[in-house]
Amino acid sequence: MADSTRDIGKNGEDLAAAYLESKGWLIIDRNYFFERAEVDIVATDHHAIVFVEVKARSDTFFGRPEEHITPAKETNIKKAAEAWIYERKMETAFVRFDVVSIVQKGNEAPDITHFEDAFR
Repeated sequence: MADSTRDIGKNGEDLAAAYLESKGWLIIDRNYFFERAEVDIVATDHHAIVFVEVKARSDTFFGRPEEHITPAKETNIKKAAEAWIYERKMETAFVRFDVVSIVQKGNEAPDITHFEDAFR
């Protein structure tokens, strides 16, 4: 039986967090919600607070995962990021928005692509 979309997404977020940690990043928060807006991962690369959108798919039949980030999704991520920063009184922090795209077909090793500064 195929994994549900939710399972694929959760597994993708776990893979992305482990990938970022392997690069020496510190994961600060995960699945932060503000109203209906969400940020998958909040991390620091020791230079910036990085808000990371994770897109995971089990195949590329409908395109690469990163191709499914719409302008509306970007707006929601920015809204959640602004709330996260405001709540923590970090308005002067340098902020960046990255995307981690993951394709994992069955039991194959995941194909992870990291897009730094993916949108502003």
